[in-house]
Amino acid sequence: MKIAVTLASLLLFVVLATANGAGYRYGVSDEAAYVPAVMLAENPAAFPHDASLIRTQGQFFIFDDIMGGIGRATGTSLESLFLAAYLISIAAVWIGVVLLGRQLYQSVWLAIAFGALITLRHHIPRTSVNSLEPYFQARVLAFGIGIAAVAMFLRQRQMAAVALVALAGFCHATTGLWFAILIGTALMILDRRWRMPGAVVIAVAVISLVWRMATGPSMDPIWIEALGGRDFIFANEWPLSAWLTNVGFLAALWATHAVRVRRGTATSFDAALVWGATALVALFMLTLPSVAAHVALAVQFQFSRVFWIVDLLLAIYVIAAIGETLRGRQAMMFALVLLAVSAARGAYVMTQEHAERSLFQVSLPESPWVEAMHWLASRPLNAHVLADPGHAFKYGLSVRVASGRDVLLEDDKDAAVAMYSRAIAGRVVDRRRALADFPSLTAARARALAAQYDLDYLVTEATLPLPEVYRNAQFRIYALKPGGPAS
Repeated sequence: MKIAVTLASLLLFVVLATANGAGYRYGVSDEAAYVPAVMLAENPAAFPHDASLIRTQGQFFIFDDIMGGIGRATGTSLESLFLAAYLISIAAVWIGVVLLGRQLYQSVWLAIAFGALITLRHHIPRTSVNSLEPYFQARVLAFGIGIAAVAMFLRQRQMAAVALVALAGFCHATTGLWFAILIGTALMILDRRWRMPGAVVIAVAVISLVWRMATGPSMDPIWIEALGGRDFIFANEWPLSAWLTNVGFLAALWATHAVRVRRGTATSFDAALVWGATALVALFMLTLPSVAAHVALAVQFQFSRVFWIVDLLLAIYVIAAIGETLRGRQAMMFALVLLAVSAARGAYVMTQEHAERSLFQVSLPESPWVEAMHWLASRPLNAHVLADPGHAFKYGLSVRVASGRDVLLEDDKDAAVAMYSRAIAGRVVDRRRALADFPSLTAARARALAAQYDLDYLVTEATLPLPEVYRNAQFRIYALKPGGPAS
């Protein structure tokens, strides 16, 4: 019976989290970079034109090598690998919720309320991060492990907490770093034995960070242009509303803690975590001048994402503070209300906002764009494609994900990768300028681009006087070389 209840609660959590995220979809958003990285890990001959771009971001992760190895060894499809990875990441969050709920809340209903609150996916203002994602995202896996680390800290199992933080960092380096600062600060406050090693680690980290920022490059105008107007990157340019919201998370956390201190319910462990959250925001503030000066390393760390962890701590302790005022069946009613809110919001998102979606879109959907991509997937591995630079946004999937072939420019994801490399930034700007007026592309201009960038096929909705090799209800594919790509 207990196993059945546990599995049912996991299933409910997965369904609510997925519905509130507008449904699981393979290959979308950040998976526009992740899926090609796994393809490349599985087959090093893939993407001969785009491999350097794909590896620029892929070098920071380990999951692509793991998933690529599993794919080679077992023949498991990419769709199945990414679905499994998504379910594991959401299950990790659920496990963290369960562990923390058992430790911090006196009523199982409060733990349920906390879990329901976590399923309410929301954006952390101007940080490019959501509390959860409806596709596999390595930082969500690290987030779930980090919640479990917080639970172990509250249980006074210090080495277990440190080990889980290290595992989170293995899954996603910067998310692991935020939890390391949170729990590391808390450990140093509570236990003198951690102060000396903690001070040594902080000193080494600060010296290393300062040295690397001082000797590393700054972003020049071309590099900044390549980022494509990503207003979340430079926090010094945030509007007042973003500052009030994000800093307000920390202020609300302190206010909630003060209420619990007055009631006598807050422990020294709770206080230590609140100070850990404060250390995260202090780090953000200390690095802000370097971000404003466009120091590349400071920008690449995206320190503004620390507010995601502060948001988590606020959710944890708001539930605790509210729960302390509830009596009898009130905790049950509170939990049921939050569950109803999550279910209602998820139902609205799936039936009204995105009625065209299914709860789980495990494989590529049927569409004229995907049909065209299937044809390209049958072409030689080194086929180089010209398409609208905004094709992933316009048609739902990138050329790289849907066909496994190189594309001249996928503006949104290539711009995101450009943050990590000046060379890639130059490539993005050059190609963006070359494709500035794609809807007006002529046959002569297409041939010129083909000669300049070694292109083989053009995918477009337009009718052009070029050799047509494929057509469906919406798209035409034209050959840009007489003999096609060399196999």
